[in-house]
Amino acid sequence: MGSVPIDQALRMAEEAGLDLVEIAPNSEPPVCKILDLGKLKYANQKKAAEARKKQKIVEIKEIKMRPNIDTHDYEVKMKAMNRFFEEGDKVKVTLKFRGREMAHQELGMKLLLQVKDDTQAIAKVEAEPKLEGRQMMMVLAPK
Repeated sequence: MGSVPIDQALRMAEEAGLDLVEIAPNSEPPVCKILDLGKLKYANQKKAAEARKKQKIVEIKEIKMRPNIDTHDYEVKMKAMNRFFEEGDKVKVTLKFRGREMAHQELGMKLLLQVKDDTQAIAKVEAEPKLEGRQMMMVLAPK
């Protein structure tokens, strides 16, 4: 239509039985369209719902271990961890110390470093292993 005065544009919209909608208010001159506002709102709502549907919510899964874990138990935990990474989730590895195990924290650190090495190909370390009270934690995220 080109540049049209506001009163004329409103009259044109009223004659068509539609609404005058301002599309770009900051441009010079402001850009308006004659269309059905209800349909526009509905289309925008559908587009937002579709975008929300395609979103992946990243969860934090937790794997709990002990410093003196056996090799088979360790392999089972690693399989679970690999499955979590394939699903796109983060994994929090928690190592609990009980009783005199606190005297051998280097065993726990060694175990977490082994987990880090074993998952190096498919995951990156988001939070380095650190001791908090009686447990040591590390967070891994998929690459």
